[in-house]
Amino acid sequence: MEVNGLPLHVLLVHIVVVLVPVAALCAVATAAWPAARRRLGIVTPLLALANMVLVPIVTDAGEWLQQRVPATPLIAQHVALGLTLYPWTIAVFVFAALQWAWFFFVDRAGSPRRPSIVVRRIVLIALIVVSVGLAIGSIVDVVLIGEAGSRAIWQNSFSPTPLPTTTP
Repeated sequence: MEVNGLPLHVLLVHIVVVLVPVAALCAVATAAWPAARRRLGIVTPLLALANMVLVPIVTDAGEWLQQRVPATPLIAQHVALGLTLYPWTIAVFVFAALQWAWFFFVDRAGSPRRPSIVVRRIVLIALIVVSVGLAIGSIVDVVLIGEAGSRAIWQNSFSPTPLPTTTP
């Protein structure tokens, strides 16, 4: 669980911090913007799938690291919050996969299964509402987890004013 002497958790967490919001925002763009839908296609569910693979790895690496640092209330808070991210990544993946299937197999010009305009509009509104909810939830969760982790590491560990420099 180390890479070049650094804990794997602190290296991989940066990928998750970027990838979770990107996947969630891509899901919103796919639902709300036809041009993004055409360009993103299967990319959004694949990004969400990557999160489903990475988040447990980062969590396991975090549990390994937790056993090697002093226990503090701030670390306990970070750990507790960190465990809330995986359900969000599952939800975003399931949503992104279903949304992709809807637009690729059902709501496609020339498709024999294409429903009426009324049904398509209702589904589109539902997709936008759900994608925005999932994006807000998962992004807020990432921010809360990251903020708790930053506090656990950095709170009271630096001086707010520059330290005097010493000359040799």
